[in-house]
Amino acid sequence: MGMKVVEGRNLSKEMRGDTAAVIINQTMAARLGLKQPLGQRITNGGETFTVIGVVEDFNYETMKQTVSPLCLVLGGNNSAIMSVKLNTADLKNTLASITSIWKNFAPNQPFRYTFMDESFANMYADVQRMGQIFTSFAVLAIIIACLGLFALSAFMAEQRNKEIGIRKVLGASVTAITAMLSKDFVKLVIIAIVIATPVAWWGMYKWLQDFAYRITISWWMIAVAAIVAIVIALITISFQSIKAALMNPVKSLRTE
Repeated sequence: MGMKVVEGRNLSKEMRGDTAAVIINQTMAARLGLKQPLGQRITNGGETFTVIGVVEDFNYETMKQTVSPLCLVLGGNNSAIMSVKLNTADLKNTLASITSIWKNFAPNQPFRYTFMDESFANMYADVQRMGQIFTSFAVLAIIIACLGLFALSAFMAEQRNKEIGIRKVLGASVTAITAMLSKDFVKLVIIAIVIATPVAWWGMYKWLQDFAYRITISWWMIAVAAIVAIVIALITISFQSIKAALMNPVKSLRTE
């Protein structure tokens, strides 16, 4: 998590005056109405600080929350938390070295640590779990739908067996027969898309409202989902349709 100073300078331990100085983020400056924040004095009710810098807004919470006003002061030597930037090439030995140094300074206090990337990832653990659950249910629903379409296409091909034989005798091509058998299923899929689209859009819209920073649902997302659904349906029913179209018409008409 980097901070970009857009006005003034950063805090420095080499400058004694910085113990009474502070840097604020852009949201804090706007909230306080400070058009020229550098040199302004602000108080927390007990102490007064001088603003020496302004940092660009950065999100240190989840994307469900907007950037809040932030005020940063120079930390003292009695801080109970220390941040260390590590080279992960040899993480095991690096952690062992840090643990050894820690024990020299605080032998009676256990060394506890967390990784910042894991902490940020945990902020979205519930979203990831929800995504995995919805993905699993979506895959299951697609499999069940494909099985149903496959069985229905086989049944329809059997019911129209004689019609297919007559059309082939009259010169119908395999492509024409396959298209004839497929178009009824495509119509059903299109009707399902028309019904599901507003429901899906409403569900996504309501879910995105939980996030302060979110994408906009574009028409092409719905269009891509619709095209994928039609392609999956065509692939599922094409086996039975092509099989029926390639069947010898003599076999289908022999029982008449």
